[in-house]
Amino acid sequence: MSLELYLDLFSQPCRSVYIFAKKNNIPFEFKNISLLTGEHYEEEFGKISMIRKVPAMRDGDFCLTESIAIMLYMVQKFKTLDFWYPADLQQRARVDEYLSWQHMAIRMHGSKMFWLRLLIPKVMGVEVPQEKLDAALEDLNGSLKLIEEKFLQDRPFIAGDHMSLADLVAIVEIIQPVGAGLDVFEGRPKLSAWRDRVETAVGKELFDDAHQAILGAQESVKMMDPSKMQLFRPRILKLFM
Repeated sequence: MSLELYLDLFSQPCRSVYIFAKKNNIPFEFKNISLLTGEHYEEEFGKISMIRKVPAMRDGDFCLTESIAIMLYMVQKFKTLDFWYPADLQQRARVDEYLSWQHMAIRMHGSKMFWLRLLIPKVMGVEVPQEKLDAALEDLNGSLKLIEEKFLQDRPFIAGDHMSLADLVAIVEIIQPVGAGLDVFEGRPKLSAWRDRVETAVGKELFDDAHQAILGAQESVKMMDPSKMQLFRPRILKLFM
């Protein structure tokens, strides 16, 4: 029996899980869960994930949430190539260091910029004060600077000469604000070169497939029904505004 992966490719962590499974030829059944229409709050999905978030995984009777946990599960179950999560102690520590840092840094700031620039004004119809946008951009720029200067330095990839889970998790987060029309790679040649190396390592076809939805977000939001977001509108505004 193949894995069931519950995903919405608008979500950064879902894209990392999707790319990882596809790249490693791990058989899985794609279960689409639309976050923007609230499908993660439906009763059936609650049986898979009590925390009501994607990605989620079911392997027989075993259910698992959180993207990092899911990918590490697949690393061990499917014995993926060593470079994803290196056996070398120090290289693995580099991966673990980045994965531990990113949740409250680039993930938070990239997501906030996506919501403030696109979904909140264009779908919810709420005007975002310029000072909110400026502060969010400052936080995002701070995280991007740390990725370049602390996590990449002069290495081709975060853990060394080969792509790892750290790079995969990093790229999907950095692409998120790009989906809202913010070119975070402009004026950052080191980051741009790293992005190109990651795309090559993943494979352009798979990379484009995973990011098609988010990079088309500015067009797709024009067709969204704002009423479907009313369920979690107060929560979103409290979180980002």
